Amino acid sequence: MNWLKINIDRDKLGISASVLCAAHCALLPVLITLFPLLGIGFLMKDWVEVFMIVTSVLIAGFSLAPSYKLHQKRLPIILLLIGIGLIVLAHSVLQEKLEPFVLPAGGLTIASAHYFNHTYVCTCNHGRPTIPNTVITTTK
Repeated sequence: MNWLKINIDRDKLGISASVLCAAHCALLPVLITLFPLLGIGFLMKDWVEVFMIVTSVLIAGFSLAPSYKLHQKRLPIILLLIGIGLIVLAHSVLQEKLEPFVLPAGGLTIASAHYFNHTYVCTCNHGRPTIPNTVITTTK
């Protein structure tokens, strides 16, 4: 497995984790009454939210940092920082009425950072194939 494929897989995992985190934050207030009936009341626990946020941020760090060295584009890093900032803002400053809107925005912003990172890595050509498992041949 080459470096490019590993990084693309990290971005896909990061997008999935961030969107899942955003969906959890957006749907929790709406579905909170159904969770006990469905046997998934544990999703209301604070540790689940913290776990999702930490997982999303860790995956982003392991994906975006090595890619930056390749493509040198700052947009994914900036979007990651904005997403983290929105999540911290929602948990520390905002009232409960605004939190369900700002938290998903933070998760989706982190997902967009992965999307742009994925796009930049796939279009970047620094001696690596842009499509995984592609054989590069030269003619003389």
